[in-house]
Amino acid sequence: MVCLFAKADLDEGAALGLEVNNHYLFAVKKADQIYLYWNRCPHLGTPLEWLEDQFLDADGALIQCSTHGALFQIEDGHCLAGPCRGKYLQKVPYYIENGLVLVEDTHLRPQVLA
Repeated sequence: MVCLFAKADLDEGAALGLEVNNHYLFAVKKADQIYLYWNRCPHLGTPLEWLEDQFLDADGALIQCSTHGALFQIEDGHCLAGPCRGKYLQKVPYYIENGLVLVEDTHLRPQVLA
């Protein structure tokens, strides 16, 4: 089990890039829910952020890829616009215990992009 961060440390409407054992993830907090994904676009596998922890569009309503501007829904990672339209970001299963966001070590292995 790996502790990623304390839920209270991620502000509402914010995103956080994470590195765990050379694996790159990111989290977004929306409506007090945490959404956790692998930090790679389904189009080319590139990292999504523009700058450190900058994963969201200007309105903070969608996840935006820095490479080609693809837009993804925060809640399910569905791509609404861009070269990977219709594809999804890969979710990372997690759970919260005592206010900490935790993942099992076995969930820290991303699936191969198709």
